[in-house]
Amino acid sequence: MRITNLNPADRIGASAWLVEIDGHRLLLDAGTDPRQEGYQSLPMFDRLGNVEVDAIAVTHCHHDHIGSLPIAMRRFPRAHVLMTHLSYFLAERVLHNSVNVMVRQRQELGITEYPLYSHDEVDEFAPRFQGFKYEHEIEWAALHKTRAGFASPTLEFLDAGHALGSAGILVRGKRETLFYTGDVSFRDQTLLKGARFEDVQADVVILETTRGSHPVPEGFSREAEEERLLAAIKRVLKRKGCVLIPAFALGRTQEVLALLALWMQQGRLRPQPIYIGGLGRVFTEIYDLEAHRTHRHHTNLLLNEALNLIVIDPKTVQSFKPKGGHIFVVTAGMLNENTAAHDLALRLAHDERHGILFVGYADPDTPGGRLKASQPGKPFLFSNAVGEITRHCELAEFDLTAHANRDELLAFAKEVAEHTVILAHGAPSSREWFANALAASKPRLRLLQPGPGDTVEV
Repeated sequence: MRITNLNPADRIGASAWLVEIDGHRLLLDAGTDPRQEGYQSLPMFDRLGNVEVDAIAVTHCHHDHIGSLPIAMRRFPRAHVLMTHLSYFLAERVLHNSVNVMVRQRQELGITEYPLYSHDEVDEFAPRFQGFKYEHEIEWAALHKTRAGFASPTLEFLDAGHALGSAGILVRGKRETLFYTGDVSFRDQTLLKGARFEDVQADVVILETTRGSHPVPEGFSREAEEERLLAAIKRVLKRKGCVLIPAFALGRTQEVLALLALWMQQGRLRPQPIYIGGLGRVFTEIYDLEAHRTHRHHTNLLLNEALNLIVIDPKTVQSFKPKGGHIFVVTAGMLNENTAAHDLALRLAHDERHGILFVGYADPDTPGGRLKASQPGKPFLFSNAVGEITRHCELAEFDLTAHANRDELLAFAKEVAEHTVILAHGAPSSREWFANALAASKPRLRLLQPGPGDTVEV
């Protein structure tokens, strides 16, 4: 088995792995790096030369895992594309939204490389998408008989509990097996239940390490974080302020909306409209429509019925006058420029009545990351579009992550990996923590950290 890391960054970036097994080639994920623009955001597909890929398997529909899928399909025209049946309902919408964002960035930021693919291409490629149930074994190379004499390997999607449709991928060859965790949450969230990776055993594990540099605080619980969030919301509303919760459109938005709906039903929060981004509204509708087929809590909780959701977009924000009592759950989670969340944060930051409440990660080099690091009353660079601002509003952060903590992942790797663990999808410090912890607790394991473009044989 040969495995090539196609992520051009030595950190979380454009997830993509080429697996060569039993004479066949499988691409695991085709993401884009959210910190980069244009061609710099893409995986290192050029490193593969003119090889043929039999299939592309997608773990889930976040951009760092699916954002370059049309580029990969263009480069590997014979590859069929596999994903879970729940991701199947999301993929086209995610990719069409990416085209819209790229077109806007070409106009507003002058990025002439954009769009990297078009709406027509997404429509053209979509019939090659195939959706499968969890725990269903698929002969992914069976359609291509060009390599006569080789066995046909299989793959299976296992529920990863990270976002709707997310999966770990178990690849079985003639003699070896590989398990790719993708992004995983072992603990239950408000809606989604934790990963179902029971009984997985694999010779090789490609392990996400996102939270390797984040020790679990003593006494931490998700329930306590939820209570802190509720208290902060009520505190801001009591002083006639507005609440802004920046959230990724897929996953985090629906988890926050579920909390708000439950609190309103329980009488712990006054019923009121919730302002939401358009893409978040689309994904929320899919969460509702697929509730009966999802491994989740509150299957009868339909968010679009339980809440009065009002769509707001960047153009609306320009003329919107924030009044006391409004709650916004708006994309983007990192307050990227030219988004409703960015513009709302700009409108609210100067007034101490308001509150901006983060429920997820924000890269330090984004407007959200810089706002998180700001001190009240002290000017700081918010974004290139607006320059420096001074924050007076309340600001708080709540750990409602959809990623497994490092102790859970460590225990999983020790239990599942037979001989090799490849550390992936994390900063160098995160991967190093896992390397040290695994070396100390299971010294016979082979630990690999292939750099950008590197190939390892296992």
